[in-house]
Amino acid sequence: MSNDGLVGRVLLEHKHSYRVITNEGEWLCSLSGRFKFDHNREAYPAVGDWVVLEQMPGEDKGIIQQVLPRQSQFSRKVAGTTTEIQLVAVNVDYVFLVMSLNHDFNVRRLERYLLAAWDSGATPVVVLTKKDACEQVDYFISEVETIAFGVDVFAVSSVTGEGIEDLAALLVNGKTGALLGSSGVGKSSLINALSGEDVMEVSDIRADDSKGRHTTTHRELSLLPGGGLLIDTPGMREFQLWDSSEGISNSFQDIEELAIDCRFRDCQHKKEPGCAIQEAIQTGLLKEDRYVSYVKLLRELAHIERKNNLAAQKTERDKWKQVSKIQKTNKRRKI
Repeated sequence: MSNDGLVGRVLLEHKHSYRVITNEGEWLCSLSGRFKFDHNREAYPAVGDWVVLEQMPGEDKGIIQQVLPRQSQFSRKVAGTTTEIQLVAVNVDYVFLVMSLNHDFNVRRLERYLLAAWDSGATPVVVLTKKDACEQVDYFISEVETIAFGVDVFAVSSVTGEGIEDLAALLVNGKTGALLGSSGVGKSSLINALSGEDVMEVSDIRADDSKGRHTTTHRELSLLPGGGLLIDTPGMREFQLWDSSEGISNSFQDIEELAIDCRFRDCQHKKEPGCAIQEAIQTGLLKEDRYVSYVKLLRELAHIERKNNLAAQKTERDKWKQVSKIQKTNKRRKI
């Protein structure tokens, strides 16, 4: 322990209390009052965060005083009409985007995940589960490769163990990964397979649509045999983007490279002559639904940016109103 406190890593978050592992053992921790006062919700500790804490006298409990800078941050917008951000995973080296090889497979959803993953600062990896129950694995892998440029794709089976060893090789010597995907894709089974033991509860999926229940209800960091760590996250029914302005270029580089070849620099890619994108769609080089997805995501990001700007302006106005109010109160007191 240093003079400035003890450093630990958040393993589990539950109702504003945190399970933190330190060199002194695992402690249940809470936030200091000063931290709550000085920081907004986005700055609160998340699973995977490194924190500085002080031990409560005579107890294996701690008070978190500081969250250390994050090397990566995967986030999404909170569902609904708010402009709040929800941290999904922080300080991870790999974001494992998990889809199963059944009805859950959805290329358009994967595009959204990839967009946020590229912006997070972590390396995206696509994991296709339930390989043992699929007869068209090569087809699904090729579908992923048409949109996930430069991203490793693993087809695995938690039942037979196929592909698990290759995936485990990424998570060694302190490397951290996070599993993201819908309910029922086999995230908990994947953690059990990587751990070599049943550390997570597993639930069945419905046969008619391959959807599952939310087995995982919170985020938790697990230690793997190879010395790596893995964060499991609750299944996501929807994934609303937060701010992925850089990720759009990485995820849709094929479309942005085509646009360079358009005859007109301000081409809207509709009916203009010499439009390289429309030509690519007509010749089959570019799938129309992928371009439609690209336009939709651009509009969504523009909408988010406008809402964020309005929210920031309102916050600034409210701050100066409060300052003005305090100044008027001080003047009256002097009089």
